[in-house]
Amino acid sequence: MAMSFAALAGFVVGAVAVLFYRNQIEIPGKADAADDTETGALPQGVASVLAVLPSSAVVLDAHDRVLRASSAARAFGLVKGDRMMAAELLALARQVRRDGEIRESEIDVAGHKFGQEVTNFAVRVAPLGSHGQVLVLAEDQTERRRVEAVRRDFVANVSHELKTPVGALSLLAETIQDAADDPEAVTRFAGRMQHEAARLTYLVQDLITLSRIQGAEPIPTPGQVPIDEAVHDAIDHCNTKALAKDITLVAGGTEGLRIWGDDELLVTALRNLIDNAIAYSPEHTRVVVSARPAGDSVEISVSDQGIGIPEESLERIFERFFRVDAARSRATGGTGLGLAIVKHVAVAHAGEVSVWSKEGSGSTFTLRLPAFGGSAVPVQRSLEAANG
Repeated sequence: MAMSFAALAGFVVGAVAVLFYRNQIEIPGKADAADDTETGALPQGVASVLAVLPSSAVVLDAHDRVLRASSAARAFGLVKGDRMMAAELLALARQVRRDGEIRESEIDVAGHKFGQEVTNFAVRVAPLGSHGQVLVLAEDQTERRRVEAVRRDFVANVSHELKTPVGALSLLAETIQDAADDPEAVTRFAGRMQHEAARLTYLVQDLITLSRIQGAEPIPTPGQVPIDEAVHDAIDHCNTKALAKDITLVAGGTEGLRIWGDDELLVTALRNLIDNAIAYSPEHTRVVVSARPAGDSVEISVSDQGIGIPEESLERIFERFFRVDAARSRATGGTGLGLAIVKHVAVAHAGEVSVWSKEGSGSTFTLRLPAFGGSAVPVQRSLEAANG
């Protein structure tokens, strides 16, 4: 359980307890405070403290009726009307009421918010005065748990991916040492070492790029990015791979479009999409990169005539290290991070990436990014209008 939540919960419990205690002291004009508490009313000031809490807060009376519940508690489905719906929380509240001990726990509740299947809560339950009232604080930590799980998977995947080329390099080095008297074998194994070293370099580069952009933070210094230049730069980076398979790279669509963002990141995203298209396309085919205006956005598509993506894999295609065909990806030197980088570049630009694919018919990946100036108008056309 997070220390910050425990500290906040402790402060709230203490503050509410102080308010409760103060309202038990007979002060002129407030002589009925104790009577109100006994009849199930909240002490003065308690409601104000609960109202400002970001977490779910519920006050139960001696008969398990809800006296006060925050909007978050109702949104998550913990409370309905004057009833506490989570059986585990009710059980904790009854234990606290019996012995007066503050209790902390973690519970899972069927999701009622943002389409979540299960919501995980860190819970703190404390007595509130001497009339059976109980305070329940529940902090949603589902997202934190999800991030922790993603981080663990990421570390495990990185360890596995790094082990393969590093292990191969070590084994090849030993083999070359043993085959020192065989120049042909040395040449062959040295070539394999270069391949594995290149794969390791690409993986490290992709990891550095991904770590730089995966925080979903806005681009620090965005500017005007001409789409034509970014497309041609990306194609230039990929020409050698395309020529090796006799694949033609074609740039098309509307010229003169611009987006608001980072030119280096856009080139990186397009290069990854084109590389991916080349890797999964047969020889003597075409890969087309085209741009078109789409209202206040610009759409840049990369289409291939490759093997396509199975329908069941489309939802996972942008996950880090996910591969539709692991053996083919490793054979082509793929790191499994290219499409994840594309997704994060789109998010960093406040845009999105989508994919259409049919097995045997190819795939089309489309980046939709905010247009420079708020409207996708080609530069040449706007200049002609200005000259009039």
